[in-house]
Amino acid sequence: MASILASELAREVLDACLKDGTWPTRSLDDLIIRALDEEDQLVSINATRALFSIVIEQLGDLFEPSLCDVYSKLFAHVISRGLPEFNADELLLRYRRVRQVRRFRGGEVRRVFVLSRVTLGADVAVTSVALAAAKERFPDAEICFVGPAKNAEMFAGDPRIFPIPVSYGRGAVLRERLLAAAELRVSVDEFSSVVIDPDSRLTQLGLIPVCDDARYFFFESRAFGGAMNAPLPELTAEWLSEVFDVPKQTPYVAPVVQTRVGDIAVSLGVGENASKRIDDDFEFTVLRKLLTCGRPIVIDRGAGGEEADRVDALVAKLGQPTLLHVHDGSYASFASHIAQSNLYFGYDSAGQHVAAAAGVPLVSVFTGHVSERMFARWRPSTKTSHVVAVDESNRSTALERTLKAISAAVAERR
Repeated sequence: MASILASELAREVLDACLKDGTWPTRSLDDLIIRALDEEDQLVSINATRALFSIVIEQLGDLFEPSLCDVYSKLFAHVISRGLPEFNADELLLRYRRVRQVRRFRGGEVRRVFVLSRVTLGADVAVTSVALAAAKERFPDAEICFVGPAKNAEMFAGDPRIFPIPVSYGRGAVLRERLLAAAELRVSVDEFSSVVIDPDSRLTQLGLIPVCDDARYFFFESRAFGGAMNAPLPELTAEWLSEVFDVPKQTPYVAPVVQTRVGDIAVSLGVGENASKRIDDDFEFTVLRKLLTCGRPIVIDRGAGGEEADRVDALVAKLGQPTLLHVHDGSYASFASHIAQSNLYFGYDSAGQHVAAAAGVPLVSVFTGHVSERMFARWRPSTKTSHVVAVDESNRSTALERTLKAISAAVAERR
């Protein structure tokens, strides 16, 4: 099978999972062997990327409760191959226990560890709700955000939140991703503490144990809510209310405040997922439309690379307008600019969740979703959210509908 591309193996595994709830063992094992290859890093990187982006993320993005069982069986096998100290059957038995919703029974809690979802948008839409609930339920405890440092910066302005850095490289190979749980286990090994896991990639969506189950509370976001089309912030708040007996919380952000430079904030980032993007002409026309508002605009240059090049090319094509300010810094600093703006525009990415959490009117172009339930879960649902859903059936009208949404948002703001 060496001649078969890793992406082809991954698609074969995914197709079987979706059709029968199982998979071809040889294909999966070959993919795992490649992902664990310690001699050829390119082979390992390609196989890891195929396993996560094609198989694991697709199983999660469909938000089908039955696929949580498929994922848990498949990835318990992956973990047992990558970390032989774990037994797949034992991991499954534990997972079936911790996925059950159970109430916190009380007792002294000195620290609450809230695990990062790793992606910035999910940490705003989901993890921040858990942070808010923890602050409410445990007013005398230290509330810790456990995850990547850049994500923790989104809450650096909140004196109740203490960052505990745990790295997780989304571009790392399989073994490195699995070993993040070992680092996490050391970080949360503390008596009189509680761990809230909002379906974190640090634990591989709850599969790898990081503390004793009695103080571990797991929100299985892919299944909670069943067939309902409620958004994730609402479902997260409902779960937290059931478990910790607190009023339903809402998302929030608290980055260190930056000097305000724009009335309109724009992000064209898509997190390296090209399916979320329209094209250059679309972005040029939208920015030109926003410039007609006559208000200063701040556009994020992103983390560099292809995204930054696209922004640079767009600004040049627009003629370097004086109203257009390019932000080149951390995402947390840009989040501060979003929170201070009067209007946000962007694709389905972290920016839309920051704007929604900050109560900023927004226009979000939402494309690349693999199911209607994924769209329902991740779309911003505030009263001032204008979401333009784009798929193959209506892609030709995306620009027209986006421009109308911008006009409506501007009119409402006035």
